[in-house]
Amino acid sequence: MALKDRLTEDMKTAMRAADKERLATVRLALAAIKQREVDERITLDDAQVLAVLEKMIKQRREAIVQFKAGNREDLVAKETAEVAVLQAYLPAQMSDAEVDALIQDAIRETGATSVKDMGKVMAAVKPKAQGRTDMGALSARIKQKLG
Repeated sequence: MALKDRLTEDMKTAMRAADKERLATVRLALAAIKQREVDERITLDDAQVLAVLEKMIKQRREAIVQFKAGNREDLVAKETAEVAVLQAYLPAQMSDAEVDALIQDAIRETGATSVKDMGKVMAAVKPKAQGRTDMGALSARIKQKLG
C-alpha cells in the first residue's frame, strides 16, 4: 500500500476512533502532501511523501527547542506527540554501524579523497538512507570521514 493511501486510511481510522490528536496530525500531513502536489502539479511517490514527512518532523523538532526555551511545556507536549505520530510512517531507522558501512561503500564507489568530494558521496548515500536516518547528522559524519 502506498504511503499516501496508508495516511488516508489512518485518517479514517482516527475519525472512527475519535482520536482527535492523531486525526489532526494525519490531516496536517495529508494537507502538506496535497499542497506540494498542487504547487508542483505532480503526484508524489513514496520517496517524495517521505521527504514531506521528514520536513514536518524537522519543523516540529525545531519548534520543540523554541518552546522549551520559552517554558511552554503545553506546546512542547503537543509537538512531541505530533513527532511520534509522524515517525510511525517513516521506515525503520538505520543503526550507526549501518550508516558507517553505507558511507564507506559510497566513498569507495566514488573514489572520494577529501571534503571537496563530499557532494559525490552525499549523492550516493542519500537515496539509500532517505527516511532512515537524520540527513544533517549523516552529512556531518561524511564530512568527518573525509576530513
